[in-house]
Amino acid sequence: MTAPEGAKATSCVRFEHIEKSFDGETLVIKDLNLEIAHGEFLTLLGPSGSGKTTTLMMLAGFETPTYGEIFLDDQPIGNIPPHKRNIGMVFQNYALFPHMTVSENLAYPLQVRKMAKDEIKKRVGRILAMVELSGFEGRFPAQLSGGQQQRIALARALVFEPQLVLMDEPLGALDKNLREQMQYEIKHLHENLAVTVVYVTHDQSESMTMSNRIAVFNDGVIQQLSTPDVLYEAPQNAFVAQFIGENNRLSGKVAEITGDYCTVKVDSGDRVRALKVNVQAIGERTTLSLRPERVVLNPAESRLENIFEGTVKELIYLGDHLRARINVCGNDEFVVKVPNAAGRLSINRAERIRVGWTAEDCRALDFLA
Repeated sequence: MTAPEGAKATSCVRFEHIEKSFDGETLVIKDLNLEIAHGEFLTLLGPSGSGKTTTLMMLAGFETPTYGEIFLDDQPIGNIPPHKRNIGMVFQNYALFPHMTVSENLAYPLQVRKMAKDEIKKRVGRILAMVELSGFEGRFPAQLSGGQQQRIALARALVFEPQLVLMDEPLGALDKNLREQMQYEIKHLHENLAVTVVYVTHDQSESMTMSNRIAVFNDGVIQQLSTPDVLYEAPQNAFVAQFIGENNRLSGKVAEITGDYCTVKVDSGDRVRALKVNVQAIGERTTLSLRPERVVLNPAESRLENIFEGTVKELIYLGDHLRARINVCGNDEFVVKVPNAAGRLSINRAERIRVGWTAEDCRALDFLA
């Protein structure tokens, strides 16, 4: 594992062979081994039921592993109750005390820790300045907007200076513009405070914006643990390729293997040259993964290994790019994203058009039905 710049050598959190079952039969977490560095922002990303929230709840102490051990700063925490783990929590529903003012909400975790009044006042003032809500001390939660409430919830999780902050879908209740604004605010707070954050979301754009690394969960297993750019550019299996960003899929059988590359006979009968990532043998079924922005319209014959003809099925103008859906290699949902760098292209619906891509940009992965 590569720790973020400036992080300590030892891990902040370590999961060792963690398993979790709620009914004694079905495992919702399967042999989880994971290290989180000091100062890291790690996102647990995945669809509903993938195991990401259960993992967070075990770390918080609200769920108990069926097997394995969780360590915080190399100390096992299985027998430590949630309120003694020195962990801050931020939830989607804010969880602010409605009968307390902003100042009282923020002071509460400090009072529980029996801090002096002067220190409490100093910390409350400092954290309010950080979340840009100085002057709101006397307001009640009902007098705040949704974004302001979420800032106070975040401030309350940070005010006692925990070694670790856990966030469970904290922006899910906010509208799109406010959610995007809060993503940057959380990212900047993390950078300024150097606190370790474990963040749960099903929103891959959110995870890409804020994280040092992302753990992609599915069926209780981490499918890939990487930086955002590696997840997008180099997915290791077909699930990750499909879940992260938009992706064109072509299915077929491996017809030839040459070094790091292979030729795949896709189900339409066309032969596609691809990077051999997650296939082993000739005759094996595979799913090809190709990002829409890597497809070239009307390519020069000598530039690309893969050139095919298709029919334009749909065109959508999206300002910064044109989204074209084309029937290529038997796939009616094949998408091409064309940057709007030099004005609109003259492409028409039902037109026959040539498209192409490099073998390097096309990844042969495990078969996804």
